[in-house]
Amino acid sequence: MRDQDWITGPALAPLRRDFLLDEYRRLADAHGVTASVVVQTVTGPGETPELLALATASDLISGVVGWTDLTAPDIADRIAALAELPGGPKLVGLRHQVQSEPDPDWLTRPHVLRGLATVARAGLVYDLVITSGQLDQATRAAAAVPDLRFVLDHLGKPPIASGRTEPWAADLRRLAALPNTMAKLSGLVTEADWRRWQIADLRPYAEVALDSFGPARLVFGSDWPVCTLAASYPDVLEVARDLTGQLSPAEREAVFAGTATSVYGI
Repeated sequence: MRDQDWITGPALAPLRRDFLLDEYRRLADAHGVTASVVVQTVTGPGETPELLALATASDLISGVVGWTDLTAPDIADRIAALAELPGGPKLVGLRHQVQSEPDPDWLTRPHVLRGLATVARAGLVYDLVITSGQLDQATRAAAAVPDLRFVLDHLGKPPIASGRTEPWAADLRRLAALPNTMAKLSGLVTEADWRRWQIADLRPYAEVALDSFGPARLVFGSDWPVCTLAASYPDVLEVARDLTGQLSPAEREAVFAGTATSVYGI
């Protein structure tokens, strides 16, 4: 386990252990999941090579969203070096913990935008892990780099525990209006009250996302193991199936498989 500065305090203590591939494989096998994209959590160079090595040894991992310094002058060389590692062909995207950046305009800094343009030229996707208050800068970044596909993680962390939908919903719709943006139906249970949440608490936010992006630009994500703070893996799957229950079979297939296959090229 790597120390991570966001895993602090007693509430997050259950996450301070190793979550291994065998544990995930048992869950995936039990619920018919045959392919997954794993996503970085550590802001540093050591984790991504480990995830790629894990991916090269497992058909269950079809893609890796890793990390490299977007502001580095040699970012193109760094991406190329990752692609040459064992498992490198499974590198499908990059992510940075923007949610932890103190500068509210970090995503639109010139050096960051230059880095994002390099990610686009490398043919990779950029995952956005941000808070709801950062949706505006994410929209500006996505507009500034139209050749890059942006995937919004956890629907931008809406304020579910408070029951409010605005200004999150308006900001989400502005991001979704850009054709190079997608979103993950993920991480909702941990934005709700961990102990008392119900599907009804999550539904208004899922409905806004479905209306804004449509099934063809939505991707299911389990957010395992972070989801275990509020719900089990099978619970999260069941919630997502319930929230998409009104969709046609083809639309549900898009959310649970087709969109991710297309966006991440897996």
